[in-house]
Amino acid sequence: MILLEICVDDIAGLNAALAGGADRIELCAALALGGLTPPPGLMQHAGRGPLPAFAMIRPRAGDFVWDAAEVAAQIADIAAARAAGLAGVVIGASHPDGSLDAGVLAQLVEAARGLDITLHRAIDLTPDVGRALAVCRDLGIGRVLSSGGALTALDGGARLAAMQAAGGVTVMPGGGITAQNVARLAHHLHLAEVHASCSAPLPAPTDVRIADFGFQPPGARGTDATRVRALRLALDQLGAGFDGAGTTGCTSS
Repeated sequence: MILLEICVDDIAGLNAALAGGADRIELCAALALGGLTPPPGLMQHAGRGPLPAFAMIRPRAGDFVWDAAEVAAQIADIAAARAAGLAGVVIGASHPDGSLDAGVLAQLVEAARGLDITLHRAIDLTPDVGRALAVCRDLGIGRVLSSGGALTALDGGARLAAMQAAGGVTVMPGGGITAQNVARLAHHLHLAEVHASCSAPLPAPTDVRIADFGFQPPGARGTDATRVRALRLALDQLGAGFDGAGTTGCTSS
């Protein structure tokens, strides 16, 4: 079975992911900004739910170069995720050149001891992905979320395959994956876990003042249960083609 992780940023998204057949949640705020740390109330709600949830630990939009105060805030947020009963956290830290900041990551990993840990798409900014994967292995980070350094996982398929071939870390592709294109990704990769948003445009507010005041921005999107369900079905169909070794029959392009 190919695990499906859905990123959500509100309670409606949690409900849609569950209804559509997701296996795991990446819990965020502000997905339009790439995902920020979710508020404590949302963490607590997800912690009471039936799906394992990983909290995004990212205190602001922009790069992943953190000062000491931002590192301290993330350590506190990891503690909040633990207290809420979440299964894991999603972290990342970079130097200005995009290489992973092993020192900061070590602090975050220590704070998250006992939780599952994913390295987020900070890895897509690194100038040396092989070195970045070695940092993850050395720190005990067992999973990386990546689009292969491209805008979408399909465009980054060759790099994702090279990352996967390096071994030692689970490479979870994410970025523009849908029910319509995931089979193409399987031509490049052994799919064990897949990350997606499965979002759709939200309906326009019935009260025009909601938009006028900026309470819902133009182009706002939300998790769509129908799209989650379609991707779940597509993954199940791919999984049905797995051979006894746990690999698909279509792993080269």
